[in-house]
Amino acid sequence: QVQLVESGGGSVQAGGSLRLSCVASTLRIGISCMGWFRQTPAKEREGVAALRPVDDRKYYRDLKGRFTISRDNANNTVYLQLNSVEPEDTAMYYCAADGPCGGNWYDRADEYRSWGQGTQVTVSS
Repeated sequence: QVQLVESGGGSVQAGGSLRLSCVASTLRIGISCMGWFRQTPAKEREGVAALRPVDDRKYYRDLKGRFTISRDNANNTVYLQLNSVEPEDTAMYYCAADGPCGGNWYDRADEYRSWGQGTQVTVSS
């Protein structure tokens, strides 16, 4: 069974940066579509970024200018770099594996087969 373990969340002031990590076990991330999603109590889970095996990166709307998804195949780890964070970025961030990377991937969280437990990001103004 695939296990995904996120880390790197925390509290940060607006304008700051964080790097989230997701370590995968029993899954070769280099051949899987990996995604980062986020959720707040008021909103459904939404896509943030996705990474295809061919290193094709997808971002939800205007997050591309502030967030960067990357991968370290040797360590089976996927990262999400958050820069210039805003209070609206406050959410639980989840790593997901083996799901869609094309089309409206950001709305298809239920098609990802494996999920981590999440890491909380809190941005203060």
